[in-house]
Amino acid sequence: MSVITQVLLQADDELRYPTLDELQSIRDFLQTGSQRVRIVSVLTENAEKIVKKSTEDLWKIHPEYIAPGGNAAGAKQRAQCIRDYGWYLRLITYGILAGDKQPIEEIGLIGVREMYNNLNVPLVGMADALRCLKASAVSLLSSEDAAVAEPYFDYVIQAML
Repeated sequence: MSVITQVLLQADDELRYPTLDELQSIRDFLQTGSQRVRIVSVLTENAEKIVKKSTEDLWKIHPEYIAPGGNAAGAKQRAQCIRDYGWYLRLITYGILAGDKQPIEEIGLIGVREMYNNLNVPLVGMADALRCLKASAVSLLSSEDAAVAEPYFDYVIQAML
């Protein structure tokens, strides 16, 4: 949920106008809008490249995942892993665009640990995969833009631990 939506819903719940502090938070949010859009554009335009690089990096860290008997040994399992990495990157872009981690939580993290546990997917591996995704993604951003994007990646990584 964006800052604007949060402010409006809270003010409406309390039957009041937004406070000056709330209006300032909206102003701050709007001033960072072009940066957030720029970051999301870079990540979106390079999504396939980011996922490919992060997947290659993960297999170097955990070659046992693609070895016979590993969680991603077969073509179908490997494709599902790659699909998930792309999905998490997209989810992270939603958070960056909204300037809030709530969409990440609501859309993609509720129940994720239980799901992976039920599928016997190692959560350590998922956290490592997301670290690789983060490294690949932020390498394409300026240091200023990377500083904005990194907390959203970290939020998803923490959900796996």
